Amino acid sequence: MSNKKIELFDTTLRDGTQGEGVNLSVEDKIRLAKRLDEFGINIIEGGWPGSNPRDKEFFKKISSVSLNQAEVCAFGSTARKLSNIENDPNLKALLETEVKTLTIFGKTWQLHSKHGLGISDIDNAKLIEQSVSFLSRNGVRVIFDAEHFFDGYLQSEAFALDMLDAAVNGGADTLVLCDTNGGSLPNYVYDTTKKIVDRYKQPIGVHCHNDSGLAAANTLMAVSAGALHVQGTINGVGERCGNVSLATVLPNLVLKMKKETKTKLNLTDLSSLVKFTYDIMNMHPDTQAPFIGKSAFAHKGGIHVSAVMKDSNMYEHIDPKLVGNKQRVLVSDLSGKSNISFKANELDIKYKDSKEITGKLVSKVKDLEFEGYQFEAADASLELILRELSGEYSPFFKVLDSKVHISYDESGTEKADATLKVLVGDDIEHTASDGDGPVDALNNALRKALAMFFPELKDVRLTDYKVRVLNEQEGTGAKVRVLIESAYEDDSWSTIGVSKNIIEASRQALSDSFNYRLAKLSKWKINNKKSLQLS
Repeated sequence: MSNKKIELFDTTLRDGTQGEGVNLSVEDKIRLAKRLDEFGINIIEGGWPGSNPRDKEFFKKISSVSLNQAEVCAFGSTARKLSNIENDPNLKALLETEVKTLTIFGKTWQLHSKHGLGISDIDNAKLIEQSVSFLSRNGVRVIFDAEHFFDGYLQSEAFALDMLDAAVNGGADTLVLCDTNGGSLPNYVYDTTKKIVDRYKQPIGVHCHNDSGLAAANTLMAVSAGALHVQGTINGVGERCGNVSLATVLPNLVLKMKKETKTKLNLTDLSSLVKFTYDIMNMHPDTQAPFIGKSAFAHKGGIHVSAVMKDSNMYEHIDPKLVGNKQRVLVSDLSGKSNISFKANELDIKYKDSKEITGKLVSKVKDLEFEGYQFEAADASLELILRELSGEYSPFFKVLDSKVHISYDESGTEKADATLKVLVGDDIEHTASDGDGPVDALNNALRKALAMFFPELKDVRLTDYKVRVLNEQEGTGAKVRVLIESAYEDDSWSTIGVSKNIIEASRQALSDSFNYRLAKLSKWKINNKKSLQLS
């Protein structure tokens, strides 16, 4: 660490799993550890082997996994009793993992040692020193997490420093200052970290939680003060409001503060790494996350888009490609001609009279959004509109008539049946199907009607279905907006429908979804079916 490069420590597999709704299997943790290693994280904290069987199993299995450069680290606490250091089950479990780097935490806030543990200041210091010493004598690197350090230092500088001294006396390699409650302010973190950096020869680290929304700022201030070891989770998950997000900290450190990391990072892989992490956790990504969120470089207002088309620096603080993200322009009732032009260029759509067509499109989009459509959430439906007006596309089918019947048997079990009349070219197909509810029946009937004409639709999956009531004050006469997300293999797309009838709104969104898939397969060449002109 003498070369002043930043060491990166990821605790997604341990601290991250303490977040609400986060659950990782042993296999999940191994897959994520491999990706973190490939990305360039130096230390991967795998779990607390002394607390649960799953983490013990992880350390057994990860020992046979070949990593490129990362070290796997186990986590635990100081011993429970001074009289039983060498036989403490938690410390023994740490050593049994046979990893070469261990992290243990100890109390550095007097409030916790006195009221939480109920021990004297001297005994708390002895617990820290002797626990660290026991581990370090076994030939491992010991990272000491000074739990609640910033709160403890605020209450009693002398006590907090005595506890750090105890860790140093025990042989701790790195001292990590923890903002465990996440309530500290950046200036205080900087001033305190600077004093600690000046006092000790050991590398100083920082571990921040986000309870005040300041975890990233606090981490960067600690680095500015001389911290050389940064802990966090790759996507910011963690207990309560989460840990600091390394996906936020790392671009700031590397791109803006020009700091060097121990391992050269491929930041262009950052967005895909975070998406991979959310996928493994079965969680929806934070679309507004800095740098890597889907909306991080999305532009909606017409004036903004006009400026971005001239020079993206006007409304983007970095090139999104640097972190593996991309620029997006949203089309809505706030759009101007610049939004439509940008979207057309992005999709490589050519218009003969672009100015006139663009004006019509802007008016149409504004009218439709006034009626309740929301195209920023339904890119596929918008693309169909743009391409139909350009002459590249006409719908492959039209639903001429649809009926859905719902009945209940004596036990109250619902039964739904849908009948459809569908026009494909010059052919009219009548079909019927049942389903688990009216929308499922409609989906099944439409698929059945189209199956003989377009077998390509067989593997299209409906992955999400959302309904929103638009004008609640109208009661049962209110309009509803249906958003559908569909997928085929790794490709996914969203479509929309709006109506006072939820079945009709669903029919619109389903029709757009299937038409979009067929159009993508045809590579947007004009088909020979009768064009269904935009109204």
